[in-house]
Amino acid sequence: MCPWRLTAKVMNKDRIKDFFNGIAPERDAWRKLNSYYHDDIKGFLRFLIPAGCSVLDVGCATGETTAWLAKDNPDIRGIDFSPAMIAEGLRKYPGLDLKVEDAETLPLGERSYDYIVISDLVGYLDDVQIFLSSLRERSHPKTKLVITTYNYLWEPLLVLAERFKLKMPNPMQNWLSDSDIENLLYLAGFEVVKSGGRLLLPKNIPVLAPICNRYLAKLPFLRGLCLTKYFIARPRPAAKISASVSVLIPARNEKGNIESAVKRVPKMGSHTEIIFVEGNSTDDTWSEIERVKAAYPQMDIKIIKQDGKGKGDAVRKGFDAASGDILMILDADLTVRPEDLPRFYEAMVSGSAEFINGCRLVYQMEDQAMRLLNVFGNKFFSLMFSWLLEQRIKDTLCGTKVLWRSDYERIKANRKFFGDFDPFGDFDLLFGASKLNLKIIDLPIRYQARVYGETNISRFKHGWLLLRMCFFAMKKIKFI
Repeated sequence: MCPWRLTAKVMNKDRIKDFFNGIAPERDAWRKLNSYYHDDIKGFLRFLIPAGCSVLDVGCATGETTAWLAKDNPDIRGIDFSPAMIAEGLRKYPGLDLKVEDAETLPLGERSYDYIVISDLVGYLDDVQIFLSSLRERSHPKTKLVITTYNYLWEPLLVLAERFKLKMPNPMQNWLSDSDIENLLYLAGFEVVKSGGRLLLPKNIPVLAPICNRYLAKLPFLRGLCLTKYFIARPRPAAKISASVSVLIPARNEKGNIESAVKRVPKMGSHTEIIFVEGNSTDDTWSEIERVKAAYPQMDIKIIKQDGKGKGDAVRKGFDAASGDILMILDADLTVRPEDLPRFYEAMVSGSAEFINGCRLVYQMEDQAMRLLNVFGNKFFSLMFSWLLEQRIKDTLCGTKVLWRSDYERIKANRKFFGDFDPFGDFDLLFGASKLNLKIIDLPIRYQARVYGETNISRFKHGWLLLRMCFFAMKKIKFI
């Protein structure tokens, strides 16, 4: 590096630090003037971060957001490079863990955090890539970064607002586009899980602001015009690991498929167990499950007779009984080939995903595998759920879903947020995974016609239930 470049870097950082030191006593007054904007950021962060997580708030200023998040996450630390800002924060919140640290030169050997919050900071950093790379030292494989920043399209309006003293003045900053931030995250060893926008109208104008910000700001084109852009990212995996697997097979009136399922489920990882949950069949499915378990003593087979109703209840009972590190759902109709399950295993242990949704809509299907109306229904719900969850979900109705047991336990612990709303079990998992900001991917599989029995799905009855779930999800995770 040329000597003059190093000098310019130090001078630029000193100038920015001097500015924030000087404005620290006025910080709270400016936040109060634009409390609608700051309250939205705080509320959104509290929605994103599950209670009980460890949190690092980088660029915490005088600690308002840190103190807000500490209500649900007491294991939290705020850091800022401005001594005056931290002093002001400690005066207001004497029990809060606030430290003076330079975000671009974080010390090595420090602890990791579940969530790292970077709110309205990246534009002031001299080298965003170095900063993001330093956060790998504070990250474990499940860490999520939450970045909020101004939309560069708003630069003229924000400069004008500062001139008319409608917004806190700021030093010169970098205005980064979405692709700039995503690329810098990638270069630093992270990948984006979700991104989006908030606040079309950053002032609290009665009636108009709620309509604009709760509803219009979520629409595909308009969300690109929002004031606030947000990104949720995770560390890219470094190495493949080994894990044990539990394959859950909910079975109702599937007598003819039980033995075939046991024969065809491959051995995966360090150990594979098969869990049958029998759901009040009217044929001899339960007797067949008992017979097959006795006929294959060399295999680890658990059997559960369901006392409740529905696939959702079966999934919960099966997962509660599972011992594997990775949990898989395989429908007993075997329309998804058991031989494809190792693909799901490889994607999980390689770190490519934290939640995998099987996708039947990529390859050609066998004749009669899926009726035309079902295909149209799947495509409709694909668009709806991709928009709702802000991750691409092409086939929401595929029963094959895979996740880490540790993440399932977190979904289960957080289930009260959604409630017991899902008779299928699939959407409880999808919504729960989205709420935890897990990396969700589709994995294409070949879909076959069933060879025994009849489908337990009613197109119109269950289609109406799915539509109700979409509206439910809009309320709980989209229009917030």
